[in-house]
Order: sequence, then C-alpha cells, then structure tokens
Amino acid sequence: MRTTLSSAPMRRPRRASGGFTLVELLVVLFVFGTLVAVGLPQFADFIRNQRIKTASFDLFSTLMLARSEAITRNTRVTVAPTGGSWANGWTVTEPSGTVIRRQEAVQRISISGPDAVIYVESGRLNAAARPEFAFTADGSSIVNRCIRIDLSGRPVSQATAC
Repeated sequence: MRTTLSSAPMRRPRRASGGFTLVELLVVLFVFGTLVAVGLPQFADFIRNQRIKTASFDLFSTLMLARSEAITRNTRVTVAPTGGSWANGWTVTEPSGTVIRRQEAVQRISISGPDAVIYVESGRLNAAARPEFAFTADGSSIVNRCIRIDLSGRPVSQATAC
C-alpha cells in the first residue's frame, strides 16, 4: 500500500466571527454601570455649579450694562428684581419707565440681594452701603458665589459666600 501525503493544508471548520459572546457583553455592561454609578453624583454637582456661575454672570453683566447705560444716557438707571425676588428675574429701567434689559427667572438657584440697585449719571451707586448678591443652590459640595458692588459702581464676582 502506498500512502501519499497531500501538500494541501488541512481545513478547519469556520466559526462565525460577527458578534460578541455573552461573557464579553456582561463584562462591558458591568464596567459601564460602574463608571456611571461613580460619575453621576459628580455630574449633578457640576450641573449645579454651572447654574450658579451662569446666574451670577447674567447678573454681573446686567450690572455692568446698567452702569454703562447710566453714564451713556446721563440719567439714573435702576436694576430691580421681578416680583420682589431676584430668582424671578430682573429688569433694567430708566426713570421714564423704558426697559433696557429684562432677564428671565433662574431655575433652582436662590439669589439674595438688595431691593434695587440704582446707578446715577456718573455711574456710581445712589447708596451709602455696598450692595451684595449671594447665589446658592442645594447640594453638599456646591461653591456659592457672591457679587459685591463697590461705591464706584463696579461689580466684583467671587466664588465664596457673602
């Protein structure tokens, strides 16, 4: 008997390679779930901090605008809260009642401040005291913000409590 060796390689049965195994899928889901569970609380704090920063920047820019308009128009300009609460928004008006700017309410932020801020023709405040605005939100690691207005009328924003 004669045996011949074939030079052709042996063929292995082909296995479908178009998907994931159940074990691989479970490992990916476990890692993803762990990352979400760890990152979600920090993301909520990040969102709260951004809301405080945004609200304080909106009020800061409004105060700068009011001061500039008082100098430009050579008249008194008033920044007052809407409905008696700064969190409901605020308006910038001149003595004739013309609204220069209107700000909508801010969500989930509390703002405490004076009844109104009045800039005179020189851009200075019509007050002897320095007004302060405190921005706060619920949360344990939230950084509060404070806007203080010096007597020259310039607002200063700081990442601290008032």
